[in-house]
Amino acid sequence: MKKVCVKILGNEKTQFIAIPVFSILLSLIVGMVIIAGLGKYPLTAYMNLLQGSGLMPKPNYSAYQGMLTDFTSFLNMLTPMMFAALSVAVAQKAGLFNIGVSGQMLAAGFVATVTVGYSELPAVAAKPLVLLIGIVVGMAVGALVGFLKYQFNINEVVSTIMINYIVQYLTSFFINTRYIDEISRQSKAVSRASRLTLMQVPIGNLKVDIPLCIILAVLIAILMKFLLDRTSLGFEIKAVGSNRNAARYAGVSVGKTMVVSMMISGALAGLAGVTYYLGYLESIQPKVLTDTGFDAIAVALLGNNNPIGVIFSSFLITGVTKGSSYMSSASGIETEIASVITGLILLFSACSAFIRYEVKKWKTEMEEAERRNADVKNNH
Repeated sequence: MKKVCVKILGNEKTQFIAIPVFSILLSLIVGMVIIAGLGKYPLTAYMNLLQGSGLMPKPNYSAYQGMLTDFTSFLNMLTPMMFAALSVAVAQKAGLFNIGVSGQMLAAGFVATVTVGYSELPAVAAKPLVLLIGIVVGMAVGALVGFLKYQFNINEVVSTIMINYIVQYLTSFFINTRYIDEISRQSKAVSRASRLTLMQVPIGNLKVDIPLCIILAVLIAILMKFLLDRTSLGFEIKAVGSNRNAARYAGVSVGKTMVVSMMISGALAGLAGVTYYLGYLESIQPKVLTDTGFDAIAVALLGNNNPIGVIFSSFLITGVTKGSSYMSSASGIETEIASVITGLILLFSACSAFIRYEVKKWKTEMEEAERRNADVKNNH
């Protein structure tokens, strides 16, 4: 058993992929045991998760629906999650914990809604303007958090939580007094021209929702990877995140770097906000912060705060979340089981460092045993 684990997981060049995949497989196996304990069929349940996300075909569909409509709906949900997880990851690289992504999303989504979403601008002007407003508003909130950290040493966890409350209740006040829809009790729906998702687009005999920013999310993840690994700013961000005193001694402006890091993180959260409130949704529910910003923390950790890893971890967690409703209806398994599976994935992924340590120890023991056997043969 040890030999197999060392052979599969012992290569240091591929460990960054092999160990997370191994951890996820372990979590899925444990999830199968739990589902079997409920008297259900684990493989059927996992198949239902894939079907609910549009990654496998369902047995039947309603009118104008198909596997493609489910998959594009999944991509629509995936887009803000990727931006939000990238926001958390960039802040983590600088040693900052941005727990205020949901508040930054709401601030960006609300400002974009009232300035562009309710305007009569044509789509060619409205959609780019929505993205620009999302970036600017998110960046402004992130800059405030970074400034408070740098100037007054206010912990970013405290400041972002407080800003979450401020944004939540301010937006609720304005929605309830000026922009409320009397029927839905949410904010009035934004114009189709301003939405970042093309709704009910006819493709063949299907009506598909097409998220316009999914490619942008992937490109920005690649850009963040380049920024962190190939630029002096990226080096400074990681240096500050690793050891602020050492970074300061090396000539890095720690305060400036923290502010810039939070500005980048806030801009990404702003993009998550506009793709959520003017893309995935079309309105804002008062007094509610979306779970996406909090789930993004787990997604970023699962992706090891690596922008490319975030793409795959977002895909995995969003797939489990999106497919849970269909799994519940098709297999009779409570939707909370999907949250249990997600928790198991994160739990086993958190053990990656321990798995890496054990594999390295086993590898060392095997190499020493081989050397001893070689010495014995040489002596004979």
